[in-house]
Amino acid sequence: MLKPIHRVICSPALVACQQLMQRFALWLCAPGTTAANLTQAGLQPPAMPTAIEADWLWEFLQRKEDRRPLLDRAEVVVAMSAAQKGALAAWVLSVSALSAQFQAAPPPWPTTGPQVDPVNWAEFKDLMEAFYDKGFRAGLPYLADGTPVAVGGVSYASFVDAFRIAHRLNHDPHARQVCVFCGGPLGDTPHVDHWVIKSAFPLLSMCADNLTLICSTCNEAPNKGDKPVHSNGSFADWFHPYLRPGNGALQLGYDLHAAAVHCSAFAPADQPKASKIDGLLNLSSRWTREFKAEYAKHQDVLRRSEGRRIKAAQARHTLQEIGDYVQQWAEGLSPSEPHHEVHTTLGQAMIEPARMQAWLAELATIQ
Repeated sequence: MLKPIHRVICSPALVACQQLMQRFALWLCAPGTTAANLTQAGLQPPAMPTAIEADWLWEFLQRKEDRRPLLDRAEVVVAMSAAQKGALAAWVLSVSALSAQFQAAPPPWPTTGPQVDPVNWAEFKDLMEAFYDKGFRAGLPYLADGTPVAVGGVSYASFVDAFRIAHRLNHDPHARQVCVFCGGPLGDTPHVDHWVIKSAFPLLSMCADNLTLICSTCNEAPNKGDKPVHSNGSFADWFHPYLRPGNGALQLGYDLHAAAVHCSAFAPADQPKASKIDGLLNLSSRWTREFKAEYAKHQDVLRRSEGRRIKAAQARHTLQEIGDYVQQWAEGLSPSEPHHEVHTTLGQAMIEPARMQAWLAELATIQ
């Protein structure tokens, strides 16, 4: 996480939805809940917190996934044995306590799904993921502050808009936006990322601490994709977008001979976390490509300028002129533009005496 990441104005709505998911999951797993309770009337308080949430949940269960209503999946879960219900309920409570993993002496984190029949787990997983894939897309039963509302609740689109607004580095609506993970361009089609992947932990599909807006390059393989963000159940050596931010802890360095950028931590204690985030997102290799591409651009600018001078029978560039060009470019870099950190690192590398002398020698070969 190269840039600061903030909870957005509609985060309370996501918190409320996550609580509804947890309550619904535990209700399904309760020994006394049967298929007969899976009705609109059966979901009313005290089963669910409010009538608005109960009615929204009933309508949600009528939605179809693979031509089957989600209600079918809920009926499979409710029909599980007492032992399987107990195992699933314990897993739900454990996964719901994500924030506890970033406190001292965290409780054990499940590295696998609960000990239930694979078919039952698949039905539960699809049901929980549908809160994101179906419910969030259509709209949640909550206002931005988490208050239940029958219509006009927070949706996927409004979350994306809120995240964009909260993380704008340049408030001009036409300015390019920056990915909070890599510092590159956010692009026109960013992804809502589940930091802890929803395919393994579907109960977190709507968790406010688990959703960020990032560039498609960061989110897709071979970068983050479906990689885990813990080490065999331990989050100790991992940053987290909200609960253990990495911005301000990471620094970029370079190898002038190899023209390569590397990612490290300012504090030695954070180096394992820096290495993990680097490997997760392939930051060093991606930043190195940008470093080399930007260098090539300036190399081309100076070569063409040198060619024009020769054609006009003017004096060739001097070392001082090359240095002035690099300094002027570096001083004009904007922190709100994509790849600011990479370009700043390039500016530091280009101004080194050895690189300046090499550049002067390169220009001397132009005829």
